[in-house]
Amino acid sequence: MPFFFSVVTEYRRLVHFRWGKYVGVKGPGFIFPLWPIIDAVEEVDLREIYLDVEPQTCITKDNAPVSVDMLVYMRVVNPDQTVLKVGNFIGAARGMAITTLRAVVGDIVLDDVLAKRDQINQIMQAKLDEVTDRWGVKVTAVEIREILPPRDIQDAMSRQMSAERNRRAVVLEADGQREAAIKVAEGNKQAAILGAEGERQADILRAEGEKQAEILGAEGFSLALDKIFSVAKNIDEKTLSLQYFETLKSIGESPATKYVFPLEFTNFLRPFASLVGGQATGDGGSQKK
Repeated sequence: MPFFFSVVTEYRRLVHFRWGKYVGVKGPGFIFPLWPIIDAVEEVDLREIYLDVEPQTCITKDNAPVSVDMLVYMRVVNPDQTVLKVGNFIGAARGMAITTLRAVVGDIVLDDVLAKRDQINQIMQAKLDEVTDRWGVKVTAVEIREILPPRDIQDAMSRQMSAERNRRAVVLEADGQREAAIKVAEGNKQAAILGAEGERQADILRAEGEKQAEILGAEGFSLALDKIFSVAKNIDEKTLSLQYFETLKSIGESPATKYVFPLEFTNFLRPFASLVGGQATGDGGSQKK
C-alpha cells in the first residue's frame, strides 16, 4: 500500500487528521508515514504576519469624523485551534479590528484621538487579543499609521496652532523682558550697594586720616610746648624783664595814645629798681670819699 512522507520546516506545523478526526500537530522535521485517503494534513505558518487595515471613517465622542489607517501584527500560537475553531482567522481578525477601532474611537473626543495615539494602540491590542485568543492567535502589536480629520477641522486646528504659537511667543517675550528688567534692577542694586560701600570706606579712611593728622599735630604742639618749657626754665628774671622792655618799646612805637599795663608789670621792674638803686648808692659813696 503506497504511503507518503513530509518534511516540515521550523516555522511551520502540520495539523494531522485521520479518517477526518483530529490526531495532533506534527513537526518540525521528517513526518512519516502519511497514508493516502486515510490521513489529511493542514499546514499552518507560525511566523508573525501583519494585517493592513484600510483607512476607516470613525466618529469621535464629540461627533467629529476622522479617517484612521492602522496595522495589526499577529502570529499563530496554537495551530490546532486556528484550524479547528476558525475558518479564516485573517479575515476574522480584519473584521474584528475594524469593529473594535470604531468602538474605541467613538469613546474618545477628537483632541484625545489626535494626541493619545499610543493609548489607542494599547487599547486596541488588548481588545483584539482577547477575541483572537480563542482562535489560537496572539495579537502582538497594533500601530495607527495616520489619523486624518476633515479639511475644515484641519484648517481650524491650523489656526488654533498658529494662535497658540503667537501666544507662546508673546509669553516668552514678556518673560524675557521681565527677566531682563530683573537683571538690570539687580545690577543697579549691586552697583548702589558697592557705591555706598565705597563711600563708607572712603569716609572711614578720610576720618582715619584726619584723626592721624590731628594726633600728629597735637603731638607736634606738645613737643613744641615741651621745648619751650625746657628753654623757659633756663631764663632768669632779668632776661624776662628785658623781653618786657622790648615789648614796651614796640608798644611805644605804635600810634596809640592810651596804654594799659598789667599789675604784674611792677614786679618785673623791682629787680631793675634795686639794680639802679645799688648803682646810685655806689656812686654816692665814691663821691663822699
